[in-house]
Amino acid sequence: MRKILAALLIGAAAAAGASAAMAQDGPLRIEIDQGVIEPLPYAVPDFVPETPAAAEYAAQIARVIAADLSGTGLFREVPASAHISKVTGFDNAVKYADWKAVNAQALITGAVSVNGNRLTVRFRGYDVFAERALESALEFSGTTDGWRRMAHKVADAIYSEITGESGYFDSRVVYVSESGPKDDRRKRLAIMDYDGANVQYLTNSASIVLAPRFSPTGDRVLYTSYESGFPQIHVLDVGQVQRKVLSSGDGTMSFAPRFAPDGRTVVYSQTQGGNTDLFSMDIATGAKTRLTSAPSIETAPSFSPDGAQIVFESDRSGSQQLYVMPAGGGEARRISFGQGRYGTPVWSPRGDMIAFTKQNKGRFHIGVMRTDGSEERLLTASFLDEGPTWAPNGRVIMFARESQGSTGRALLYSVDITGRNLKPVKTPDGASDPAWSPLQQ
Repeated sequence: MRKILAALLIGAAAAAGASAAMAQDGPLRIEIDQGVIEPLPYAVPDFVPETPAAAEYAAQIARVIAADLSGTGLFREVPASAHISKVTGFDNAVKYADWKAVNAQALITGAVSVNGNRLTVRFRGYDVFAERALESALEFSGTTDGWRRMAHKVADAIYSEITGESGYFDSRVVYVSESGPKDDRRKRLAIMDYDGANVQYLTNSASIVLAPRFSPTGDRVLYTSYESGFPQIHVLDVGQVQRKVLSSGDGTMSFAPRFAPDGRTVVYSQTQGGNTDLFSMDIATGAKTRLTSAPSIETAPSFSPDGAQIVFESDRSGSQQLYVMPAGGGEARRISFGQGRYGTPVWSPRGDMIAFTKQNKGRFHIGVMRTDGSEERLLTASFLDEGPTWAPNGRVIMFARESQGSTGRALLYSVDITGRNLKPVKTPDGASDPAWSPLQQ
């Protein structure tokens, strides 16, 4: 099976500034020219309703699929107004000449049926110029309430088929929803689909909440709450919206928590007696292990995907920088050496890169670097960009951007790791501290 994007990646053309055409054995093609990718033209006609009750879902599912694919910046939809052929049956022969005439290099067709509250989606992708079906011919079933999720699953399958990478559309984001004036912000935890749909609120705004983080299986969320008057770590079951406090002991403040890849351990910062260090805690037993012991401030820890290392921020060198150490503690090595201050590091799910926030010369940036600190690249710049989080496939980063002035507010944005396709993520109110879930099970 042909992969058109293979490693679309990052570095090759974007970093070197060279022109690179992806070598192909056929006509489907994505070109990288000095970091600019020519989007692949595709068509997704409205899916065919196979039962009367399916009519309201068929068009909506096709529109979500189109929004997912076009939103990556790697695909460009051929609008329905340009279509020559009309797809009236899922098993009908494809008129490839009609799709070639409108320059659609890929075609996605599908059918929807509804029986009671059960909805079934069948779909198939086609390589128009090679005149053949792709391998992504699948069927998804679920409740009618979950129609958007099934659309995301279809888009993930098509994206994976064409790019050779796993998708990220069937995922969620937990974040801090913000309302009210800048000097009296009300904050509560919210969860949404990756594209801003289906927002649900997990806490009220009675107390400040910060830094929510998903478990590796996406069923729990860690966050910091000031409900008791000082910061404490809470863990919340997303499905049942039940929570408990992970106590770090009397007279201590705990914050910046993050799950280990095994989901059984939490790493976090704890302040006691004016000193802030990193600790790990077994969630089941509450047993704690001290990981750092220095007069400096250690915070914002993040595990490598294999659980063997932790990246964190520290001012032990005199300014805020990034360090990597073994997950059980031990000697840390500095990995950030550029100008400015570095913070909020997050290890990529691929294990090959670390995203971070950088402050330099009055500007904030979201950037990425290799895990040894090499190949640093800044993706954004603004008055205040902070708090990066990775999509499950390691291709896209979401972050919070706050606008300047007394009326400024924080909103969510996403950007490709090449620095392309910077765009806002729609939320009902202001939003900060995003954390991306793994793909849903």
